[in-house]
Amino acid sequence: MTDPAQTTPENQSALVLFSGGQDSSTCLAWALERFERVETVGFDYGQRHTIELTVRAQLREAMGRIKPLWQQRLGQDHMINLSALGEISQTSLTRDMEMAMGSEGLPNSFVPGRNLIFLTFAAAIAYRRGIRHLVTGVCETDYSGYPDCRDDTIKAMQVALGLGMERRFVLHTPLMWIDKAQTWNLTDELGGPTLIEAIRDISHSCYLGERKVHDWGHGCGHCPACELRADGFMRWRNHQK
Repeated sequence: MTDPAQTTPENQSALVLFSGGQDSSTCLAWALERFERVETVGFDYGQRHTIELTVRAQLREAMGRIKPLWQQRLGQDHMINLSALGEISQTSLTRDMEMAMGSEGLPNSFVPGRNLIFLTFAAAIAYRRGIRHLVTGVCETDYSGYPDCRDDTIKAMQVALGLGMERRFVLHTPLMWIDKAQTWNLTDELGGPTLIEAIRDISHSCYLGERKVHDWGHGCGHCPACELRADGFMRWRNHQK
């Protein structure tokens, strides 16, 4: 069987950094609407919320059923072991420690270099697979203050990756300037109630890895990720009434 990577034009292919959370799931739907072939990549870096990796396959399958075109375009999934990142990261995402603000003014959930490393590995896969477009769910609007989520960081990475690999990559950040309520709205625009339901019922964004059931999805309900997701869902739902 012919590998789609050999037949799809480079400019019509995308690789989505897909964690299994709300934001990356919305980005996957965004990419499936725009590119002829869409592959995904996930990273196991020793995160406490490893459940996000468990739900990835189920979520990909559910999203493929939403539209025939999405099923046709959804390509290979890649899983990368980055355990070394977890080993060198003394953070509340990789250690059993209480979430708090650090001395530098950043939350201790910040994993230094995480998104930079993710994008570098993603670009290496894209290079091998003949993919030009990389899609990531980082944003500046409602986030935890992580410097590697900033627009300037992503623009700098696009330049660095292109120079370092002698290949033109385009980094897309569909959520960069929207908040969580607007993210839910984008989800609705892309896939309607079926996609809303899939992301709410399957995806995982809770930093603690808990799967308690809420109107907005699964999570502990009190970590920063849960609070952002819950607030955004309630504001989006109230706007629909």
